[in-house]
Amino acid sequence: MSERYNFKKITVVPTAKELVDIVLSKTQRKTPTVIHKHYEIVRIRGFYMRKIKFCHQSIYDKLTSILQEFPKIDELHPFQSDLLGNMYNKDHYKLALGQINIARKICSDVAKDYVRLMKFSVSAYQCKMLKKQAFGRMVKITKKQKANLEYLESVRQHVSRLPSIDPNTRTLLLCGFPNVGKSSFINKITRADVEVQPYAFTTKNLYVGHTDYEFQAYQVVDTPGILDHDLCEMNLIELNAITALSHLRAIIIYVMDLSEFSFTIEAQVNHYRSIRGMFKNKPVMVVLNKLDVVKPEDLTEEKQALLKELEEEGVQMLKMSTVTEEGVMNVRNEACKKLLEHRIQSKLNTARVEGVKNLVHIAQPKPRPGFVKPSIVHESTLVREPAAKKKKLQREIELEEGDDYHPNYRDEWQVEDQKVKHTNYPEIVGGKNVADFMDPLIVERTAKLLEEEKKREEMGVYSDPYFDSKDEKEEMGRWFDMKSTQKLHRIEHKDKKNANRSIMPRSKSLVDEERGRKRKRDIAEIDDEGRSQSRGLRSKSRSRTPAKGLLVTPRDKSGMRDATQVKKARKMHKVAQRDRNMHAKKGEGDRVIPNMMLKHMLSGKRGNGSTDRR
Repeated sequence: MSERYNFKKITVVPTAKELVDIVLSKTQRKTPTVIHKHYEIVRIRGFYMRKIKFCHQSIYDKLTSILQEFPKIDELHPFQSDLLGNMYNKDHYKLALGQINIARKICSDVAKDYVRLMKFSVSAYQCKMLKKQAFGRMVKITKKQKANLEYLESVRQHVSRLPSIDPNTRTLLLCGFPNVGKSSFINKITRADVEVQPYAFTTKNLYVGHTDYEFQAYQVVDTPGILDHDLCEMNLIELNAITALSHLRAIIIYVMDLSEFSFTIEAQVNHYRSIRGMFKNKPVMVVLNKLDVVKPEDLTEEKQALLKELEEEGVQMLKMSTVTEEGVMNVRNEACKKLLEHRIQSKLNTARVEGVKNLVHIAQPKPRPGFVKPSIVHESTLVREPAAKKKKLQREIELEEGDDYHPNYRDEWQVEDQKVKHTNYPEIVGGKNVADFMDPLIVERTAKLLEEEKKREEMGVYSDPYFDSKDEKEEMGRWFDMKSTQKLHRIEHKDKKNANRSIMPRSKSLVDEERGRKRKRDIAEIDDEGRSQSRGLRSKSRSRTPAKGLLVTPRDKSGMRDATQVKKARKMHKVAQRDRNMHAKKGEGDRVIPNMMLKHMLSGKRGNGSTDRR
């Protein structure tokens, strides 16, 4: 079954050189590249077999994608098939795709042959030469398709520019002589932007726009102008219009120019009759354009007679002007209505409807003689209740009051007793009512507590036991003041000392420090006992030497009370390490998972020997 095909989804076809570069670079990146000395011949064969198979698969996939993306002529809709045939010869198109398919099969045969030969190679050099020959033959086959690939790329470029016209949807098709107002009409009723110029053949391709009528979508197709001569003399532009007229299920709107700017009315009527054979089984309308220049009543009697003859043949004739937009929408509405009626009627005439028509019965009520059924209206509808007063919205109240507006949300509470709305309730804290914990005698009890505290202070309950007299307290206070003053002086002295010191970059200070260390090491003197004097120099520069008893605690003894606890910790460490030793782990950080399924033991055919190791 023929169906619509989307030409825009076809991807770019690479040239032969680009295809070869893509395949070889991919093979280089995706396959192993190094053979070591200890490799056996079986492994070397597999190394080169993998490269041949990968290269062949890459070429096969690329050519297959090209063959699958390009449509088959016989499976296309006749409209799309003829459009493609107008631009390119169908036989050439089929030959190009056929040559690509043959090249794909030959590459597969070459890869199979060289993989078979690779199994009989006895050295690494022989394997390499076979791989080189296989690559060379497959590349040569691919390069021979240079012309076919370039041809298919040009087909893709031209076909992808075709408009997306659905052959099966509701369509209005505009046709006629060049420069009669077809493009102006489609610009008025759709959002299409077709070029309009005061000379013939401005439109050189099919253009499509979309419009709506009674909530249904319609596509409007603008065709290039057709001249009145034989089909064999028509050019590519005219053939596209003829293809659309022949294959699209649409209403034909034949546009005529009353002003006779380019062609006379007699020539346009003859032209309509010459192409009328393509309008078979399709609704047709004739539209008289350019009413702003000439009206049908102003024409001569001979020309009016020609139009009248055309109307007597059963052709619906309408009038419009695309400049003043007079009658434009009327033409669109009439065309859509006529097309819809034609489509419904054509569906009713099918054999499928005849089989269902016997099962459907439409009841038609018939009037009974001498019986009149009065209309009944309920009394409740006659007596209408007065409309309830509309409640003011908070937004309306806010606009009225302005800055004085303060919303009272309690008015919206839905409670049985309306008085409760504005009652002040105690606050709830932690799910408990605060009022339950209020003491009514709290003021009196607080006053009693204050009097009791005052008596305690007079009795000396809160006096400091460490100082017996007032003089001792004053002396202690002076001592604390002196200590704080000394601390402040030390901080100020440190700040002044740092402020006068120049700031040195970190990198430079490190370099100077290294140089100073080397210089001290060079000038260090060795005493008679063979000890260096640099340690003495270093100790002199320090203000205070570390005590000999202050040694760094070992890490495994840090935080331990005594030797017993150290011994116990070591024992626990050994027990914890036992499981790791069983699995050959260095420690907690060793998370290496060895490959437990070794390929050389588990792959290939099983021999007659023991299989316990598996």
